[in-house]
Amino acid sequence: MPRAVFVIADIGGYTRFMKVHRINLVHAQYVVGQLLESVIDAAGAKLKLAKLEGDAAFFYGLLADQPKDGELATFADTVAAIRGAFMARRLQLEFDRICSCDGCAKVGELKLKFVAHLGEVAFQKVKRYKELCGVDVITVHRLLKNSVPIPEYVLMSEPIYERASDRLRSFGKQATENLEGLGEVTTYYVDLEEMAHAPPAALEPSRFRRIIAWVKLALRSTPYLLGWRKACDGFRNVPSVG
Repeated sequence: MPRAVFVIADIGGYTRFMKVHRINLVHAQYVVGQLLESVIDAAGAKLKLAKLEGDAAFFYGLLADQPKDGELATFADTVAAIRGAFMARRLQLEFDRICSCDGCAKVGELKLKFVAHLGEVAFQKVKRYKELCGVDVITVHRLLKNSVPIPEYVLMSEPIYERASDRLRSFGKQATENLEGLGEVTTYYVDLEEMAHAPPAALEPSRFRRIIAWVKLALRSTPYLLGWRKACDGFRNVPSVG
């Protein structure tokens, strides 16, 4: 079976963020969708989107598609690019906010964390969808339930940490996680605040940008407010491989 890098970019604070009444829930869903779009766009060609999983984007990258030498040399840059895009979009949503509901006002409380693993992957066709499967796919999802004591981090299994760049490993802190059904595994985590790149560029006030933001929010919200769709319909577990 081919080897692959598995990465899950998970929006922290999502469950608490979505526990609001009807109008707020629709706006919260719009906000999280905007943030996930920024994450997906920033992944670029390095990682392919396997599926959306509610508050998270599950990516993979076949190692056969990458250079043999220094297979994961750019992993840190990819993570930094995704986080940078997330922070920039979050700042824009805060800056151009035209609604005072909790779903819009508390966007700044959302954080981004990553889990990553390297292993073998198999593909299974289910109707017109292609699903990733195998023990290593399970492993990366088990890593989401961990004991990392900070809100924004990248948690790596030992196989991916050993192949990462020296810069990334210089920030690594060793830990042990007990994964359900898999037992104890050695992991390493990096505080994203410690290895942060430059913060997002400051935004200037723009009436035009705020109008566009209002129009997009109104268009996305209308089907839910009219009862044509229910909040969260089509938002969870959206297959996108193949």
